[in-house]
Amino acid sequence: MKIRKAVIPAAGLGTRVLPASKACPKELLPIVDKPAIQYIVEEAVASGITDILIILSRGKSMVADHFDRNLELEEKLESIGKNNIAEEMKAISKLANIQYIRQTEMKGLGHAISCAKPFVGDEPFAVLYGDDVIFSDTIPACKELCDAYEKYGKGVVGAKAVPQEHIGRYGSLKAEPLEENFYSVSDMIEKPAPGKEFSLYSIMGRCVLPSKIFDLLENLPAGAGGEIQLTDAMKKLAQTEGMIGVEYHGKRYDMGNKLGILQANIEIGLKHPEIGPEFRQYLKNLAQFL
Repeated sequence: MKIRKAVIPAAGLGTRVLPASKACPKELLPIVDKPAIQYIVEEAVASGITDILIILSRGKSMVADHFDRNLELEEKLESIGKNNIAEEMKAISKLANIQYIRQTEMKGLGHAISCAKPFVGDEPFAVLYGDDVIFSDTIPACKELCDAYEKYGKGVVGAKAVPQEHIGRYGSLKAEPLEENFYSVSDMIEKPAPGKEFSLYSIMGRCVLPSKIFDLLENLPAGAGGEIQLTDAMKKLAQTEGMIGVEYHGKRYDMGNKLGILQANIEIGLKHPEIGPEFRQYLKNLAQFL
């Protein structure tokens, strides 16, 4: 079945990037000249997604404002001859059919995803984590996962190897090579204690799930951190039906992390058509004095 719906959980408080996220949702922090969440939406659209649900929390209405029309701004831009920019602003509101729902309690990623049940219905759907921006020079990461779901008919997780000392921050997959960059996943664990990991492959920012995940989430007990963990529901899915791991080709930036934000801005800034060459020269000159 073709994947046409996506859910973007963006309700987190952004505590790792305070004070920047105190009044501005971390999802709106820019990578050069575009907020992080717009890159995520654009990735979904480039993957064939037509309907998107963004899960927000109290104080994050600015995210919805970003994807809405701003007639006053558009008219001002047109009045001073900046028609190209005006059209770019209009295009943001036309990216996809975007809906919003509020997660009223911060009870974990699994709880956030369970809020999407009325939107998803009985269709498979993609999940693009709101902290993770993935850039690819080839196929979008989300599309790689959607293609894998259509090929194998099983839930799919985006996987990347992480350093041994970092595996406890994420989750660990029990994965066996299948073909090329595909793996057969039969088990997983969220934030494993040292020595308890299955492998150094972890879920990184993307998954495609069947609608039965909602039944698994419904009666799931609290897991790591006292929260309802999506990984725990996917673990049950992997153990009973198996899942597919896709080591996607793009590079992931953790936009919920101060270093990740800096890395994204520098690396994408170097490729930016407007400022890239000048920025590169600036960094070269700066490096001489560091």
